[in-house]
Amino acid sequence: MSKANYSRVKAGDLELKEKVVSINRVVKTTKGGRAFSFSALVVVGNEQGVVGHGLGKAKEVQEAITKGIEDAKKNLIKIPVMKGTIPHDQYAKEGAAKVLIKPAAHGTGVIAGGSMRAVLESVGITDVLAKSLGSANPHNVVKATFKALAMLREPIHVSKTRTIGLKRVFNG
Repeated sequence: MSKANYSRVKAGDLELKEKVVSINRVVKTTKGGRAFSFSALVVVGNEQGVVGHGLGKAKEVQEAITKGIEDAKKNLIKIPVMKGTIPHDQYAKEGAAKVLIKPAAHGTGVIAGGSMRAVLESVGITDVLAKSLGSANPHNVVKATFKALAMLREPIHVSKTRTIGLKRVFNG
């Protein structure tokens, strides 16, 4: 696997849509009773190749989601999307979660599980085959999906770095 070559993006004037991937209720037993708090895993994206994820923790659900959105806006990256799909297959691992993402023909749709689906739809990918292998922990699945997407390279970039023609990149 190659190193991630993603480019960071500033949230500035982007029209970002947010999706809550998971909300976790945490209970801490104290001398005075139980103290509840919530953590929210949120994905934001403009559905045109820019996406970010964040984690927010607070005493109330809405506040945790708001904090998660703010965190996600700080971690935006640009993903190459070509004709509604990704340029090539990609595999990534985060903790015990492993993800495999493959490009698909037009009209296939997003074939992916819950956590991966939220990320892929936020990016703006409309046709992709994805499989989550190993752990189903939403935090690690989202991080593994981001790692896989960050490692994607555009064919033009590949042809320039390898000094070969674009047709050779596509045909192998």
